[in-house]
Amino acid sequence: MHNPKTVKTIFKLILTDKKIIDSARRTISIEANAVKKLIKYLNADLILAVKKIYSSKGRVVVTGIGKSAIIAQKIVATFNSTGTPALYMHAADAIHGDLGMIQKEDVIICISKSGESAEIKVLIPLIKHSGNFLIGIVGNEKSFLAKNSDSVLNTTVEKEACSNNLAPTTSTTAQMAMGDVLAVCLQEISGFSSKDFARFHPGGALGKKLYMKVSDLSAQHTKPMVFETDNISKVIVAMTGGRLGATAVLDKKGKLKGIITDGDLRRMIEKNSNYGKLTAAEVMSKNPKTIQMEELAVNALQLMREKNITQIIVMNKQSYSGMMHVHDLLREGLL
Repeated sequence: MHNPKTVKTIFKLILTDKKIIDSARRTISIEANAVKKLIKYLNADLILAVKKIYSSKGRVVVTGIGKSAIIAQKIVATFNSTGTPALYMHAADAIHGDLGMIQKEDVIICISKSGESAEIKVLIPLIKHSGNFLIGIVGNEKSFLAKNSDSVLNTTVEKEACSNNLAPTTSTTAQMAMGDVLAVCLQEISGFSSKDFARFHPGGALGKKLYMKVSDLSAQHTKPMVFETDNISKVIVAMTGGRLGATAVLDKKGKLKGIITDGDLRRMIEKNSNYGKLTAAEVMSKNPKTIQMEELAVNALQLMREKNITQIIVMNKQSYSGMMHVHDLLREGLL
């Protein structure tokens, strides 16, 4: 018989698991609905804010207090990575000296849920006195911040995802979403391209996806190749020498005719007991998948995934240039 205490413990754990999933679903649902409702708040103030930042000769200075200050830092990072120069300024530090970082042409974004924080009430008059354009991302349209902003981006939420309706959760999600709205609008009207993005993200896998070309990877290998009339011994030597598990097959004029992979060799052995007399042309797969050497490496990855292959032949226009293996992409962190 089962121990009653053990059964009770298991039942309690099952209930706890269900409670965790239910809580997670409720949190995501509350925050997703709040973000969706921001759509109805998009109005002429957003247009004014975007145009003012776009036409400004200065930078965007983003400020806030508490959790809003953390969101401000994220928004600054997004602005800078999408082509809009931005600085972060903590509201409390601003009234103790950091206000000096603001220049005449800068646009200021102040983030606050209540719009009534003591630091905000001290800071806003100082900004207004300097004549800087002020954008308020605020969850209370009747607040001090809203009333004193030149453009108000409303991030009002019905409730926090926190079960006590206290911890900033839904409100900070709404603030972050509104910051992304500004950044993406500015990115699009300024024509900030993937090439520009690559210049700002040269490191890590993200940068590699934006600038690494097929030729950067294929150049790391020899060019495994045989001619159509070569025997299997030469094919095996070419494949093992290149360490790519494949070799290109060319005609006498150097034109690509096919590819032989280790899979082709296995099928050859299964079908032919006297395979030693076969030529490359009799074993190869015709019409191999190719990619131009100037293509981005991520495009090669996409093609390899679509065709379910591990090697791809690299071409320099009409000429065979080399080969790339899926392991190359893995090694560079692109896979």
